[in-house]
Amino acid sequence: MWRTRAAAACVICRSLTNSSYGIKRKSPLQNLHLVSRSIHHPYYPSSKFQRPPLRISIQQFSSLNRLPLHKTKLLNVKHGYQSHRNFWLARLASRLLKVRYLILGSAVGGGYTAKKTYEQWKDMIPDLEEYKWIVPDFIWELDELVDFEKLLKALPDADDLAKLMPDFDKIGESLASLKGFLSPGSPGETAFRATDQGYDNDKQFKKVSDKEKIDQLQEELLRTQLKYQRMLERLEKENKELRKLVLQRDDKGIHQRKLKKSLIDMYSEVLDILSDYDASYNTQDHLPRVVVVGDQSAGKTSVLEMIAQARIFPRGSGEMMTRSPVKVTLSEGPHHVALFKDSSREFDLTKEEDLAALRNEIEIRMRNSVKEGCTVSTETISLSVKGPGLQRMVLVDLPGVISTVTSGMAPDTKETIFSISKAYMQNPNAIILCIQDGSVDAERSIVTDLVSQMDPQGKRTIFVLTKVDLAEKNVASPNRIQQIIEGKLFPMKALGYFAVVTGKGNSSESIESIKEYEEDFFQNSKLLKTSMLKAHQVTTKNLSLAVSDCFWKMVRESVEQQADAFKATRFNLETEWKNNYPRLRELDRNELFEKAKNEILDEVISLTQVTPKHWEEMLEKTLWERVSTHVIENIYLPAAQTANSGTFNTTVDIKLKQWTDKQLPNKAVEVAWETLQEEFSRFMTEKKGKEHDDIFDKLKQAVKEETIKRHKWNERAEDSLRVIQHNALEDRSISDKQQWDAAIHFMEETLQSRLKDTESVIEDMVGPNWKKRWLYWVGRTKEQNIRNETKNELEKLIKCNEDHPAYLANDEVTTVRKNLEARGVAVDPCLIKDTWHQIYRRYFLKSALNHCNLCRRGFYYYQRHFVDSELECNDIVLFWRIQRMLAITANTLRQQLTNTEVRRLEKNVKEVLEDFAEDSEKKVMLLTGKRVQLAEDLKKVREIQEKLEAFIEALHQEK
Repeated sequence: MWRTRAAAACVICRSLTNSSYGIKRKSPLQNLHLVSRSIHHPYYPSSKFQRPPLRISIQQFSSLNRLPLHKTKLLNVKHGYQSHRNFWLARLASRLLKVRYLILGSAVGGGYTAKKTYEQWKDMIPDLEEYKWIVPDFIWELDELVDFEKLLKALPDADDLAKLMPDFDKIGESLASLKGFLSPGSPGETAFRATDQGYDNDKQFKKVSDKEKIDQLQEELLRTQLKYQRMLERLEKENKELRKLVLQRDDKGIHQRKLKKSLIDMYSEVLDILSDYDASYNTQDHLPRVVVVGDQSAGKTSVLEMIAQARIFPRGSGEMMTRSPVKVTLSEGPHHVALFKDSSREFDLTKEEDLAALRNEIEIRMRNSVKEGCTVSTETISLSVKGPGLQRMVLVDLPGVISTVTSGMAPDTKETIFSISKAYMQNPNAIILCIQDGSVDAERSIVTDLVSQMDPQGKRTIFVLTKVDLAEKNVASPNRIQQIIEGKLFPMKALGYFAVVTGKGNSSESIESIKEYEEDFFQNSKLLKTSMLKAHQVTTKNLSLAVSDCFWKMVRESVEQQADAFKATRFNLETEWKNNYPRLRELDRNELFEKAKNEILDEVISLTQVTPKHWEEMLEKTLWERVSTHVIENIYLPAAQTANSGTFNTTVDIKLKQWTDKQLPNKAVEVAWETLQEEFSRFMTEKKGKEHDDIFDKLKQAVKEETIKRHKWNERAEDSLRVIQHNALEDRSISDKQQWDAAIHFMEETLQSRLKDTESVIEDMVGPNWKKRWLYWVGRTKEQNIRNETKNELEKLIKCNEDHPAYLANDEVTTVRKNLEARGVAVDPCLIKDTWHQIYRRYFLKSALNHCNLCRRGFYYYQRHFVDSELECNDIVLFWRIQRMLAITANTLRQQLTNTEVRRLEKNVKEVLEDFAEDSEKKVMLLTGKRVQLAEDLKKVREIQEKLEAFIEALHQEK
């Protein structure tokens, strides 16, 4: 009897075990106690009752499904041989138990799966808390406006609802018929018996076909996964479209409230400020960024473009294209656009024209940032990319690491790239995205050694193997790819390992075609089918999700610590300012520049307050100083040598006409411009007492010099001035005695000044007189003695002939030389002529001054045109004409100054100030000092701290 029951139990166990393939549950046999199992199966030891279940590690590979599927366990139980016995009650019980377990397991499993799927779909639905404004306010007040109790009473009762429920009686009848089918003598029993009888024949066949069944189940599992993946892709696409519609409504501004900046935009602003702060003050912040590093042409830019979902970077075949760090801020938005930090232009990434313009702009900015003699630059180009479905993060694309400096590169290019990469990677909170080309030998990689130096433990490194399609095609051993992905081939460690495909190598490929090619490749790849790669390790979509999750995790862990550090720095700087500059306002460089700009413009406006009289006096005085030598030497002296008044006037008129046509207008404009410069410089450099701030001196001087360099007098001014001067010089009519006396006074001053200069020249030629020699104990040189003897001889010649002409005759020169040789003085004829010029000039000026005194009473004769008079005062008329021309010219120039040139000068000053305002280097050079530096530090640190605090607050609100 005991054996009979044991055999029956074995039959039940066999039947249950044979039907359990592909079901994720434990068989009833596994629930038995160890002793019970040894009793039921005496042919097998308890320690080797069941081989370990085979685990299939195939998961989904699509980038659109992130949900890990349950791993299937296939049970394969070895059974001992038992003779068949006809215990139909036991078999019936086993069938019923099987049905019960199937129904119960399916219900529980289905419920659990439905719940999990619901939770996952619920997580994928966007958080619409920020869009409650879309629902009108009266919706939320419906409970006050509508009586829901009356509505409940109006609903049908439970009896009416029960009619809508399924008919459980019919379900019971169906179960009863199933029971009858399984009753003794039924066809079911015969079927069961046939199954039991054929068990022994199928036993050997199953041993042979286990592997085939496993393969079939794997293929079926893959097909099932693909089915659900397509469903999830469709749902995610619909979700993406819905989010796009919501964001578009926000973009159109259908609500009146101003939307807050997105979290990633706030964080990007903080990084931009910190980038300027780090570059200016040689510091380095520790806020997280995703630093993209890799060997040149390893596919860094392609991976970044796949994450940004647009071909935004310039491309080249084998040459270096990334010449400076490019910070890319990815965020979600209704339209796929890109814009630079310092520009308002938006590039539509869905249009090929805008994409080409964006690539060209990036290339231009990179080349402009590279200094002469260099290949790469440390300046960061900031770019924001927005679009539906983009993961929020900040990435920095660095120039590719090179092993050799080629022709056309600067000698220090390799070291510069290494230093840039290290500067970004040494940030302890930076996430390193290490890009490795899978199509080349791993031993040729340089970047892996560099990354392992900066992050030995791999706590913040994500390894990405690109061009896996080429690697699978070219690599003889696929296990080598698995070793690379698992990190066994490199000394570096990483948080995660990913394999991606970034296209077929054609630069004209679109992002959509690359994504399709990538998914098709991994669907058919042996790397995934043979479990060398796991599903979550492939496609750029999964890589983007992993990098984004890691980025925000690092941000949440480190941002508050960085905010505290800047708070302490701010306190120290504020304390230093209070101690050093307690009575001064904290003005940074830009604010100081604005203050200096206002002062300079006020000083330019002060030029308009100068009185006309002051302008004319300065212009007339300066112009006469410039032209007096020409008037005396080239006009007055030659004309004074003539024999009569007619010849004098003719010579004067001719020379004045020539002078007016060629030199005088240009000289007058030069004088006016120099006068304007002097007044402008005086106002710019004049100290304003206690209000004067020395910190602006360099800036004012630079503005003054640049303005003077740019300013040009109106070219048409000379033409109008020439006509006015010509008319003034042609007038000879002196109207009254006052003008006559003014002309005499002007002539006397001019001649006395010239006489004084001539006396000084003669004294330098002949040496000190006897009085100075006795008083100051000085003597004459040998040349001075010779000149003194020559002077004395020439003075005798003039005394003998007071009407002597201005030039010595050759016989007169010979006579003077012989007379001097007779006294033992050897003289050169040139020295005699040179000395005669100064002696005669002094004699002529003294004679002219005496003639001025005689002409004081000659105005009466002038009115009668010197008829019946031996007195001729034509020289007085000449100087009156010159004086009147100077007054009219000064008046004309003053009008040009006040009406035109001062305004043009003010305009030039504004242009110079605007140019300086846009030139940061110029401002740094012109506004310097500890006070400026401290104010700059304070401004930057305050701005950074405020931005960080706002970002942290928004981060907490998002949680």
